[in-house]
Amino acid sequence: MKLTERIGLGILHRFDPERAHELSLLALNLGLAPLPGRLTSPRLRTQLAGLEICNPVGLAAGYDKNARALKPLARAGFGFIEVGAATPRPQPGNPRPRLFRLPSDQAIINRFGFNNEGMEAIAARLERRPQNAVIGLNLGANKDSPDRAADFAAVLARCGDFLDFATVNVSSPNTEHLRDLQGYAALTALLTGVMQARRSLARPVPIFLKIAPDLENDALHDIAAAAHETGIDGIIATNTTLSRHGLTSAQRGQNGGLSGQPLFEMSTRVLARLHQMTRGEIPLIGVGGVGSAQQAYEKIRAGASAVQLYSAMVYQGLSVVGDIVRGLDKLLERDGFGNVLQAVGTTREKWL
Repeated sequence: MKLTERIGLGILHRFDPERAHELSLLALNLGLAPLPGRLTSPRLRTQLAGLEICNPVGLAAGYDKNARALKPLARAGFGFIEVGAATPRPQPGNPRPRLFRLPSDQAIINRFGFNNEGMEAIAARLERRPQNAVIGLNLGANKDSPDRAADFAAVLARCGDFLDFATVNVSSPNTEHLRDLQGYAALTALLTGVMQARRSLARPVPIFLKIAPDLENDALHDIAAAAHETGIDGIIATNTTLSRHGLTSAQRGQNGGLSGQPLFEMSTRVLARLHQMTRGEIPLIGVGGVGSAQQAYEKIRAGASAVQLYSAMVYQGLSVVGDIVRGLDKLLERDGFGNVLQAVGTTREKWL
């Protein structure tokens, strides 16, 4: 991390976390953050559900909820970018404060509740998106919707023509009863509706499903079965957790979803079990506690075709993206892999 970035992070951490988040997006758009551009190599260049990506390190949903910083994020070193979550109608989310730093745990707790400007505003920005990046949207449902399953399809129908992929998010812990949609019957019905909406798009895009880390094996088997049944293109494992095991920070008792370093082992175990259950036939994206090249490599060797990060940037700055991408390339070279896909699942058994 450069001195200027360290100073910038120090200043941001003097603000309320949500205000700091907003200021970081402003800094991005003003050109005040490190933007290394496209980072790639023959080892890193790969495919994800048919998408050509320059490297397997992506931005997780939640950072740029309203697609306000697409141009600078396209130059930040990510192989792919996920914005949102977007809901059909704008909604304010839960009352503030709703974002909390846990510095001694290198973690974050949030209870945002799908706050966003709605699919119309987000679609207008996506329509003007940079074309030299792989950009996807996290699909959400309005809190007061009478038919949440239909909301996901509606957002895809409105925004899908401007996307490279879309993610069905039924795993946020901050919208009441949303995780109930992870059961086999409800999930199959929901995904069937989304896949039907995809057929109306001018260019059908890959559909991913984002799941929770707090799932037992029976629930994971249901998710794997629903994924095979509906023909979705990938699974993102995982969202935030409700667990508070081992935390030491003063804010550890806050309600909401926990992300960052404490999630790494839990989410990687879920990832490895899913890779086993799906027999490696469905691409998996590993999320949760990725803060170093070694951790990205661990996720890939546990079964991920690609990884995403977000919380690490809160503590290490945007330059962590380039550090992880370049470090991952060196690890692949060290172990004799000609391409990242050759490493996928090679140490899965250690996580089962």
